[in-house]
Amino acid sequence: MRFSGPIAAAPLLLLAACGRALDAPAEPTNGAANVAAPPAPGLQDPEPPGGRWDLRSSGEGAALALLTASGGTTVRLFCPSRAYRLLVNVPGFRPIGSEERLSFGSGGEVVALVADPRSDAQRGGVTGSGEVPANLAALIDGPVAINYGAQNSGPHLAPPAGFARSFVAACGEGAPGTDRPTLSETKAGVSACFMQGSERLRLAPLRAVGTEPFWGARIEGRCVTYSHPEDQAGTRVWTRYTPVPNGGTWSGALGGQRFELRIRAAPGCSDGMSDRRYPIAVDLLVGGERRQGCAEPL
Repeated sequence: MRFSGPIAAAPLLLLAACGRALDAPAEPTNGAANVAAPPAPGLQDPEPPGGRWDLRSSGEGAALALLTASGGTTVRLFCPSRAYRLLVNVPGFRPIGSEERLSFGSGGEVVALVADPRSDAQRGGVTGSGEVPANLAALIDGPVAINYGAQNSGPHLAPPAGFARSFVAACGEGAPGTDRPTLSETKAGVSACFMQGSERLRLAPLRAVGTEPFWGARIEGRCVTYSHPEDQAGTRVWTRYTPVPNGGTWSGALGGQRFELRIRAAPGCSDGMSDRRYPIAVDLLVGGERRQGCAEPL
């Protein structure tokens, strides 16, 4: 799967999806491989001296971890037994209250996971989770990198091929036959946009427009891509969605200022420019200004 979009701004982002029980308690070690080769120059997070990948499994699930020479954990991937979930944990990351996206992958293969903006009380640092991506094998087939906000871990040397194959096989156990995510469902930003914490948002995508001044918005789950004449491609805003009677509210931040988009059912809403009528009215707060508009399903 090829990933493109805002996440690709980091040199090598990484992300995939799992559950919440990252650490299997004291699982037996199946093997390990040294990865002491020096990192390429210029990496933000060089491979720790004497680091090695370790694969562990137990009745709780399978864990693939990059360990330091002293036995600490740099990166941990975990799939709970038969849950078809992936967790990616970086103990060294600092939680950011407004950041709920963690990217994980290798080279051009990247997936976005839903990150808990609170510190992981059990494992420390930050953990991202989601369904096991269909391209998990490709995500760990080369140097692995993880991105969370402005924080990067890696690229780290690829896990040994044998470890990678065993881990992918373990993560695939329990995959639902008809509910397995399709390629389109696991493309950049889609699964993360429709996840809020552990809840899957069942929201129809919307397109909003406004005039005086002109603006537009594409609403997909909790992601709002806001555009205007000076930013026609649009900027994605990661928001928190709150349902309200006959509508909903998307709250976030853009350019360091409050961003809030509210919708309500309003058959006959006019964009103020054409004779077209829309079923939804929109109230937008952006850049300290209130703007009005209309919306319709995509």
